[in-house]
Amino acid sequence: MIVLWKWHDFLNAIGGDSMGRTDAICGISIDTRTLQKGDAFFAIQGKNFDGHDFVPMAVEKGASVLVLSQKYALSFEKDGECVPLILVNHVREALEKLARVARSRSSAKVIAVTGSVGKTTTKDALFCAFSRIGNVYASPYSFNNHWGVPLALARMPLNTDFGIFEIGMNHKNEIRQLVKLVAPDIAIITRIAAAHLRYFDNMEGIADAKAEIFEGLQSNGVVFLNINDSFFLYLKRKAYAVGVRHVLSFGDLDTADYRLKNIEIGDDSLLFKARLPLKEVIVKVNVPGVHMAHNCLAVLGVADILAVDMARVLLGLQNFFAGKGRGMRYKVALPGGGSFLLIDETYNANPASMRAALSVLRKNKIGSYGRRVAVLGDMLELGHVSRREHEELALPIRASGISRALLVGPYMKYLSDILRDYLHVSYCERAINLLNLLLNDLHAGDIIMLKASKNIGLSRIVDAVLEKYHIVC
Repeated sequence: MIVLWKWHDFLNAIGGDSMGRTDAICGISIDTRTLQKGDAFFAIQGKNFDGHDFVPMAVEKGASVLVLSQKYALSFEKDGECVPLILVNHVREALEKLARVARSRSSAKVIAVTGSVGKTTTKDALFCAFSRIGNVYASPYSFNNHWGVPLALARMPLNTDFGIFEIGMNHKNEIRQLVKLVAPDIAIITRIAAAHLRYFDNMEGIADAKAEIFEGLQSNGVVFLNINDSFFLYLKRKAYAVGVRHVLSFGDLDTADYRLKNIEIGDDSLLFKARLPLKEVIVKVNVPGVHMAHNCLAVLGVADILAVDMARVLLGLQNFFAGKGRGMRYKVALPGGGSFLLIDETYNANPASMRAALSVLRKNKIGSYGRRVAVLGDMLELGHVSRREHEELALPIRASGISRALLVGPYMKYLSDILRDYLHVSYCERAINLLNLLLNDLHAGDIIMLKASKNIGLSRIVDAVLEKYHIVC
């Protein structure tokens, strides 16, 4: 097993009182469901759980050391031997201390990504692009909150050349704390959109919260902003106000530092020309959508600033595919012959990402007797504009060529009432009630796109469909 932390470095980083020791620590875990043998287990306390309740499971699965609160000074045995303990005042603070040391000991170039849409996609594209350049580490999944960011940092190997971290928020002052841990050399804000608006008075509040990422940037750091974002100038001024000296832009306007040109969008791919400051390059990505091209422009900008081999970056981007819940595509066979395409966009949704997904659906070619079918659920955390934002989806839905819509959630009811005059609509209060409606109305050649906020539960519909039918590719 690869050693992530030596014992004395680990103990010195987090402090506390130790009982016993281990030769090496191979990983960091806060979740016994994914804990691997040799991991250090941090017994984090949350609102709905206490990690100390899972210590016996961590021991059973082979944790190399247990980091516990002082008040849980109990001994635990595995195969007749006591498992090493470190007792601390606050377990989460101990994890944050380890994250700080992980960052300070690393010579990696660190890139931080935030924004209302496209954070994870951009992070994953960066990972693919730089995988041909050196040792790349990226925060797993969507580890972007007050637990996920320090956990991701603490897991960063010492030999990392490029570290890529996603930073999220749904309240002000959250990014401010997290970016101080990450201390990025480069920061990207993908775009400002109406996400988590429930917790803000207006869109400016969201932009202000995202702009907190500038405060943790290294002294000679670089910021990338989307020039097509209506908050571009607002964010640029924010960056300069806190002392950032290098602000670069990406997008499809002539004045962009990294400009999108001559885009061709296929059913499941993207080909475009990008104008960099000193040259032009052709980019091919196996994910469709103009929004994906903008994310890739940010990647090219980072590569250009870091002066890495652009040809290798372009090859790396060709290995980038949409992830589960983020546009992943499945060609699914029907028992009676033929197949349909299922597009899984169920991880999250806000007005901007919903419009982007509908635009992609519109550009996909349907089979001879197929239809464009949208299975849409509520966009959550929009606050006082929730009803309006759902109703305003009627126009992009009609423009997307959808002939069948299945809608779920209280706010989608308002949209359902509007769309009934234009296309075949079914509405249900709960996601699970849509399943039979969908299964009983599948046609060969259909393209079915499912999108909603995660808590609506449309991912269970995707799982049920894929379990029932055979995936061709």
